[in-house]
Amino acid sequence: MSKPNDKHESTIVKRSAAKHQHDEHGGAWKVAFADFCLALMALFLVLWLIAAREQQNLKAIVRDATDSGMLEGQGNKPAIATAPSGSLIERFEVPRTGNAGTSNPGSPSAPRTAYESPADLTALSTALTELSASAGLAANLATVVTPYGLRVMLHDTDKQGMFMRGSALPTGRFARLLQKMGPLFGQMRNQMLIIGHTDASRYAGADRGAYSNWALSTDRALSARAQLLTGGMRTDTVLQVVGMADRGPLHPEAPLDGMNRRIELLILTSAQSRAVAGMFGAPAAGAAATAASSPLGAGATVTLPDAAALDALRGQLPTSP
Repeated sequence: MSKPNDKHESTIVKRSAAKHQHDEHGGAWKVAFADFCLALMALFLVLWLIAAREQQNLKAIVRDATDSGMLEGQGNKPAIATAPSGSLIERFEVPRTGNAGTSNPGSPSAPRTAYESPADLTALSTALTELSASAGLAANLATVVTPYGLRVMLHDTDKQGMFMRGSALPTGRFARLLQKMGPLFGQMRNQMLIIGHTDASRYAGADRGAYSNWALSTDRALSARAQLLTGGMRTDTVLQVVGMADRGPLHPEAPLDGMNRRIELLILTSAQSRAVAGMFGAPAAGAAATAASSPLGAGATVTLPDAAALDALRGQLPTSP
């Protein structure tokens, strides 16, 4: 019979280190998840701010378009001409304001006034000045009575521009002023030239055929014409639309001055209207020989030279380079 072992057998208990590691690092994933949620909330906040800013920009664009009259009147869907002789350029009808059944100052049946004398042109200048003052743009208008007619200059100032910078979209005040001038011009027999001017700021790549101040000044002159037509001016009132870019500054010593950015309306006398039309169009039969000279200024006339005078001028040209 064997004797029991007097030595006590020791029980060895092995503890796994995994539990300690779990206890020590079990909250790390919670911290990482909280950081991830915080970053995600920050991203959502940034996206919300961007969307809100874009919404504000869209509202501003719509407000400016509404103030300029582009969104007013009867909504006409643009159409493309389908006739063989038609153009592929989309043609937009001019928005109409007011009731269709009411009389229009620019209608053919309405009485029309001719501004021929300096006194007549001065009276027209006074009426335009009052309109600009009522529109809050008294500082943006200047008028001069010339031998050709009335020169009306609508220019920018440091506080108020006529168009959105670098754009042909008129500001709300300027659009409303032109529309108020429409009925006044609709009642006159005179014709006008519309000339657009810019400052000397240039577009990138303008010398390579890209959009330039030539296109901008022309687009602004056409935009001014559209606002005048919306106000009630007759379509045959405009004889010529010209874009002069920065070639005719009012302040040559300051080419970036705001007054260089302007729209000019040259209200011509009837004699000057005929002279301009004859200069760019086909003169009437026998006009070169029978038309009387109309003085433009010192030493200048609008009489076209006859054949003998043209031959004399050709004889004075050099025969060799």
